[in-house]
Amino acid sequence: MNMMPPPETMYCAQQINIPPELPNILKQFTKAAIKTQPHDVLQWAADYFSALSKGQGLPVKEKLEMPVATQKTDTGLTPGLLKILHQQLTSKECVTKEELLLKWKDLRLPIEQLDTILALGNFTENINWMQFFALGCSALGGTIVSALKHACEILTEDPEGGAAQIPFDTFQRLYTYLAHLDGEIPKEQIDSFLHRLEEECQGEMVQPSNFTSFRSAEE
Repeated sequence: MNMMPPPETMYCAQQINIPPELPNILKQFTKAAIKTQPHDVLQWAADYFSALSKGQGLPVKEKLEMPVATQKTDTGLTPGLLKILHQQLTSKECVTKEELLLKWKDLRLPIEQLDTILALGNFTENINWMQFFALGCSALGGTIVSALKHACEILTEDPEGGAAQIPFDTFQRLYTYLAHLDGEIPKEQIDSFLHRLEEECQGEMVQPSNFTSFRSAEE
């Protein structure tokens, strides 16, 4: 005797329970995907919802930006991606190479670029995050002044298009590290530049317009 398969269960709108927060979650996810333009959407989506469920920083750019470099199928570091890394890792003074590598891979950044930055900073297993951040800005800008301008724009709490101010102490740490790493800027010149800048901004907040006219920053 042939048994007929059971009829498919039919659902009506009243039987389907849609969590009230779901539409907003999906809306925010869609906006994040458009701004970030991930190379691997499925993997990025997994990383996004994993971070969301754990209350961690989301791998999301603040705005859509064009890639500044391409290596094979990977997009190079951009200000938006460096800002994501900073938001995810800045809570610790030092991060392990393993932690950094994991976040770097989550953003589908080229490993060759990470290796270059690590080699420039002579980093080992434990990495001072702000020093790595400074070198990341240098990778974006090329010159010390350009790197510091990127740092201000990434770290500032000013609205987009604003003055891009950061605390003088933060600027001083970043500049001193990059200048010493450069190896060709005399200590007296570093001290003189910082002294002039501190006087100009009264030791409080620094913005790019304060230092982009100072040629002694990198000469």
